Amino acid sequence: MARAVQYSELGGPEVLRVAEVPDPVAGPGQVTVRVEAAGVNPIDTKLRAGIRPSPPFTEPRGTGADGAGHVTSVGEGVDGFRVGDPVVFRGAEGAYATDIAIDADKLTFRPAGVTAAQGAGIPIPWGTAYQALRSLAVRADDTLLIHGGSGSVGQAAIQFAALWGARVIATTSAERADRVAGLGAEPLAYGPGLIDAVRSLAPDGVTVILDCAGTDEALAQSLELLADRTRIATIVAGPKAGDLGIRAFGGGSPHPLTPQQNQLRAEAVPIALAMLAAGRFSIELGRSFRLDEAADAHRAVEAGAPGKLVVVP
Repeated sequence: MARAVQYSELGGPEVLRVAEVPDPVAGPGQVTVRVEAAGVNPIDTKLRAGIRPSPPFTEPRGTGADGAGHVTSVGEGVDGFRVGDPVVFRGAEGAYATDIAIDADKLTFRPAGVTAAQGAGIPIPWGTAYQALRSLAVRADDTLLIHGGSGSVGQAAIQFAALWGARVIATTSAERADRVAGLGAEPLAYGPGLIDAVRSLAPDGVTVILDCAGTDEALAQSLELLADRTRIATIVAGPKAGDLGIRAFGGGSPHPLTPQQNQLRAEAVPIALAMLAAGRFSIELGRSFRLDEAADAHRAVEAGAPGKLVVVP
């Protein structure tokens, strides 16, 4: 029997339970994966709490979408993966588990030098950053301002934008400024005085803004710093985006992902993994949790714990 974290009602972290479940079987076009690490993302907690809509319960529901491990079986019609291959997966329905079955097109080969924990931390945050920046058409002649540069999405966005040659300014706390600077951004303290600080640092202005903070202050500052609202986006404050005339991506969007947006997210994963393997990208790992500590993992991400949190079965 496999083991998986499940919940049968919406609520706080305490609704999560570890259950024994039948060993997964790979159907046509699928593989089974022995999970070595599962990424803990804010969307996991929002679905569990009912903040994000989900279908009515007909059976216990798994949690977690991202993870990494190795292939244990291959279903009919699958080419490109073999038993034993190290992989990263996205879009799972219950990644906090010892074993899962998943469509093969949601897998990416995990290169040597990238750990399972690092791989599990890639799909949602790095996919969100990549989708947002590509949709905003960030390029080498841009000056990008990121609100919340020290979070998982902010750190990914800094590195993608710097890779493409853009100048990056990112807000952060004093304690996190060195980390942000090390990734390729010019750190600025968030809060009062930010507008003057940005204008002093970039006299010609910023040309694109990505909000990873979601505060009213950050949104107001964005509107004052950049007139072109089509080049301002939030990944957090989706309900406010329409009224402000700015764009919303990721968990901040009130709408499901389009096929094009899903494709951008999928495209991000092999790029990020290759850059990690080459030592050109960096992912900051936080605490690891056992399956029976999944409730604590959700509490930690809700409290804004630093680094990428993972569940290790």
